[in-house]
Amino acid sequence: MDSRGVKITKGVLQSDELSQYILETSVYPREPAPLKELRVATASHPRAGMGTAPDGGQLLAMLLKLVDAKKTIEIGVFTGYSLLVTALTIPEDGKIVAIDINRETYEQVGLPIIKKAGVEHKIDFIESEAVPVLDKLLENPENEGSFDFAYVDADKDNNWNYHERLLKLLKVGGLVVYDNTLCRGSVALPDELVPEPRKQRRQLAIEHNKTLAADPRIQISHASVGDGIMICRRII
Repeated sequence: MDSRGVKITKGVLQSDELSQYILETSVYPREPAPLKELRVATASHPRAGMGTAPDGGQLLAMLLKLVDAKKTIEIGVFTGYSLLVTALTIPEDGKIVAIDINRETYEQVGLPIIKKAGVEHKIDFIESEAVPVLDKLLENPENEGSFDFAYVDADKDNNWNYHERLLKLLKVGGLVVYDNTLCRGSVALPDELVPEPRKQRRQLAIEHNKTLAADPRIQISHASVGDGIMICRRII
């Protein structure tokens, strides 16, 4: 609860019991052992809330399979839970361009588990701001329209900069997925009921969601999974 008695949780389901039911009946029983190990390892990190929700990871795995993804991009890695989801799902010769400004948390928490899972060879980790990396990829014309899938869970004020570049890199029919689009449910609250530290992030989410909804180049589905996931399919 905040000081006004408004409940704002990490996920958008306002019932902890329902969230736990979904996890225990549908997610955890199907979660591969390396993912469980990484989820447990991440839980002890001071910023554990930054990690991809396990039900969100399960949805990502299904989306990757549905588009038969082989070549992907991930912006924002943290400990690497969603990165491991992708690495376990794509084919043995699949490749992930993984971008984060800090590799320390990834190397300390996620990388040992990823190595043990035997999928490190699929990952090209680049320690950098994402926009320069995307621009560098676009310098090679062969990269345009060559990626199957992208997942974005990074600084929200750059979401549109990422979107414009990712649409050029994705093939028609490819997916870009944005995390934290419902901002713990605060996007639906009146401004005066939103805690001050969350207001900027909430406004960024509202603006990004509106812009995506108005983009004629994509088909969208806004899923109330985890902290909200916007699924965008390139159609033009």
